[in-house]
Amino acid sequence: MPEFLMEPFMQRALWMALALGPACGLLGVFVTARRMSFFSDTVSHAALTGVAAGFLAGFDNPTVPVLLFCLLVAMAMLWLRERTRLLNDTIMAVLLSVSVALGVILLSLQRNRWAELDKYLLGDVLSVGWSDVAWSTGAAVAVSALVMAFLNPLALLSAHEDLAHVSGARVRLLNYGFVVLLTLAVSLSIRALGILLVTSMVVLPPAAARVLVRSLRAHVLLTVVLGLVGAVGGVLLSYPLNLPTGPTVTMVFGCLFAVALAVSRLRSHPRA
Repeated sequence: MPEFLMEPFMQRALWMALALGPACGLLGVFVTARRMSFFSDTVSHAALTGVAAGFLAGFDNPTVPVLLFCLLVAMAMLWLRERTRLLNDTIMAVLLSVSVALGVILLSLQRNRWAELDKYLLGDVLSVGWSDVAWSTGAAVAVSALVMAFLNPLALLSAHEDLAHVSGARVRLLNYGFVVLLTLAVSLSIRALGILLVTSMVVLPPAAARVLVRSLRAHVLLTVVLGLVGAVGGVLLSYPLNLPTGPTVTMVFGCLFAVALAVSRLRSHPRA
C-alpha cells in the first residue's frame, strides 16, 4: 500500500469522496433529466455569500452559514418560479449574479480572509476535518436513502410533471424536497471540489452514464459507480501527481465522460 494512503488527511479525503461521489451522482440523474444543471451551479455560487457571512459572523468553519444561505437562494428560486412569469434561466441568472456580488462585498469588508478563499473556490478536500467528514457522510446517507425511497415519483416527475400531478403525486412537496436534498449535497461538496467546480460532480457522472444506457435502473446504477470511481480516482491521483484535488477530480469525471462517449459512438458505428 502506498505510504500516502496511511496519512490521516488522505483517509479523510477518501472518505469524503466515497460518501459524496455516489450521492451527488444519484441526485444528478434527476438534475440532468429535469434540466436543472444550472440550478446546482446557481446554488454553488451562492455559497460564496454564505462563506463571507460566516467569516463575518466569526465562524472558523462556515459550513452552517453556507448551507443556510444556499437553502435561502434555492427557496427563492422556487418561489419566483411559482409567483412570476420569469423563465427558469432568467431567475437563476438573477440570483446567481446578486448572490456573488453580495459575497464579494462582504468579503471586501474583511480582507484578512482573502487568503482562505481559494479552498472554497477550488476546493481543498485534503484539509477537511473529521467534523466535515461526519457532516458529509450523514448527508450522503440521508440523500441516497430518500432518493431511493421516492425513486418512482421522482422518475415520473422528471418525465412529465403534469402527468405526475394527475397520477396523484404531491408535485409541490416533491419539488421542494428534491431542491432541499440537492442544495444539501452541493453545499457540503464545496469543500471537496470548490464553488467553481462542484457542479461537475452532479452533472458529469449521469451525463456519462446516459450515453451508455437507456433504462432508469441501469442509469442510476452506472451513475453511482461512475461517481464513486471519479471522486476516489481524482483524490488518489492528485497527491502523487502534486495537483490540486478539486480540479483533478473534475478532470477524471471529464475523462470518464469522454470514454463513455467514445464507447457509445463505437457501439453505434461498429466495424463491418
